[in-house]
Amino acid sequence: MLHSIILGEGTPLVILHGFLGMADNWKTLGKEWSKHGYQVHLLDQRNHGRSLHSTEFNYTLLANDINDYCKEHDLSDIYLLGHSMGGKVAMKVATDFPNLVKKLVVADIAPKNYAPHHSDIINGLKSINFDEIKNRKEADEQLSLRIPDFGTRQFLLKSLYRIDKNRYGWRFNLDVLGNSQQMIGTQEPINTPIKIPTLFVRGAKSGYINENDFVIIEHAFAKANLKTVPDAGHWLHAEQPEIFYRMVTDFLED
Repeated sequence: MLHSIILGEGTPLVILHGFLGMADNWKTLGKEWSKHGYQVHLLDQRNHGRSLHSTEFNYTLLANDINDYCKEHDLSDIYLLGHSMGGKVAMKVATDFPNLVKKLVVADIAPKNYAPHHSDIINGLKSINFDEIKNRKEADEQLSLRIPDFGTRQFLLKSLYRIDKNRYGWRFNLDVLGNSQQMIGTQEPINTPIKIPTLFVRGAKSGYINENDFVIIEHAFAKANLKTVPDAGHWLHAEQPEIFYRMVTDFLED
């Protein structure tokens, strides 16, 4: 069972976070959509946030989780938005359960293979000695020795929680996710073009979707469009939330 935050009433909009993220990452944008005719479902995917921890972790399972969640909540004709790893899951849902999805938004990821590139972050997270951590500030100080970027640390520290009054831990399943870095970047071939209207949104400063990738996108998604968020990297929805919100909303309401 997946944990979720449900906001508003109306057309179902299901949002999938990226690797090492959680539903809470999308709360600000989710609240905005919930004010304008959408019932927003912010999901914790398996091995993330408050959802189930499992030794099994692959895109087929993750897509099945979304389908099961929609059955449980009686959702159909959903708008589905996924960022990064969540975008990979969203594409898999559209492939395996095309009748479930009315429109698809894929944020800063393409239907191609990516080399593993999270090792420094995983090693940094594993370096935390929870026997020594008494508060969030101390966790940040330890993490800064391995992960110097402040924004990345703040993103990761959202998943820090107090297990009990004497000990902290990570909400995500670090052991399984750390061993899944190869899987995270994989892409199964999409042999039959998906006919769901799809918006790919990339950050202008991100290297995750380049000009050549649109050939791959058009081959896999027959009704694809590509938009670029200016002055934004991979975290485009956090760096330029107003522009991202408008691009996605215009697509959903078109």
